[in-house]
Amino acid sequence: MRRDYFDLAVEGVGDGSDTRSPPLVRIDFHGPEELLRERLSGGDSDGADDGDLLGADQIDVAFRLREPLGEADDPEGVVGVTNRFTGDFVLELNETATDVLPFIRAARDATDDGDARYRVEIDVNGERLVAYDKDTFLVYDPAGNLLRSESLIPSGVEL
Repeated sequence: MRRDYFDLAVEGVGDGSDTRSPPLVRIDFHGPEELLRERLSGGDSDGADDGDLLGADQIDVAFRLREPLGEADDPEGVVGVTNRFTGDFVLELNETATDVLPFIRAARDATDDGDARYRVEIDVNGERLVAYDKDTFLVYDPAGNLLRSESLIPSGVEL
């Protein structure tokens, strides 16, 4: 699926945002709806596709840098949403670290209890397809190593 099929917008990040509201990322897809539905209709643990859209506990969200932090003014990377059970990419978007890392910090700052949360909404041509409330957002360096200090990892989770 082409990365240019997607537009991404965030809310709840930066000056003037309500720091006690979980930030929101809205992804709008401008491509063939059946293609996105197929990717979001994952198989269950035995690989069978029942046609139901994946739930929040069945997807993972991550950001992989293409350039090391600190070596470029605004390192580029790829945000990926994957099927947790198959590892298949549902979608990928080109983004920069200055867009993604403040979003993760806003998710951390949104709660007093330390259990950070954020919301992902995926639309097709402006119509809501799915919405997920998430608490994990992993960040990887260009070599694929987890950057724990930049990632959003719930307390008590071991990776």
